[in-house]
Amino acid sequence: MDVENIIQNNHFLTQSEVVKFLLAIVLCGLIGAEREFRSKQAGLKTIIMIGLGSTLFTVLSIKLGVGNSHDRIASNIVTGIGFLGAGVIFKEDNQVKGLTTACVIWIVAAIGMAIGAGYFEQALGVTLVVLAALLSFPFIEEFVEHRFTKRIYRIVKKFENESLEEYEGHIRSSKLKLTRGKQELNNGIISGTWIAVGSPENHKNFVDQMLRDEKIIAFDF
Repeated sequence: MDVENIIQNNHFLTQSEVVKFLLAIVLCGLIGAEREFRSKQAGLKTIIMIGLGSTLFTVLSIKLGVGNSHDRIASNIVTGIGFLGAGVIFKEDNQVKGLTTACVIWIVAAIGMAIGAGYFEQALGVTLVVLAALLSFPFIEEFVEHRFTKRIYRIVKKFENESLEEYEGHIRSSKLKLTRGKQELNNGIISGTWIAVGSPENHKNFVDQMLRDEKIIAFDF
């Protein structure tokens, strides 16, 4: 292939493309820095690589799609990034973790695609919104958790011809909202389960009260 063909086929790295790659590094780096600071699975390097890769794929898709379809490569980024995001989701102690990281990976790829397609304003706007969400949500979650902490309690005691309503009263008097679970009587032993919602301080007051109750055989909290 001679020089003229190389020029005509647009094989050179243009100034516009350099700007796109640098912008991808900056915007994705800001999100990656926040992830790195919080010691998440996908940190600074991973997020930058995802953003750069999405930008490059989009640029190549536009270049290779001249006269054909411009989205023949870019359209597969959405599918491919889904497999990458699924790899950081796992289940631990009956809780699903890594969903936020998977969403960040997905949206960083979208930012990279926007940059690669030349939509700089959209990429910048979404980056600012993502950063605002990532920085503010932990404080909101902490506030909500402090007021609405949920715990499951199970009380087991000897049956003395009475139900466990007395203990439900203790939960309510501790300013906890409760939902009654399974109640069971077996061989002279009565047990009950409740889901209680309230502040950590109110939970502590209830637990301390139950720990002083000598009638309780077993107490799960």
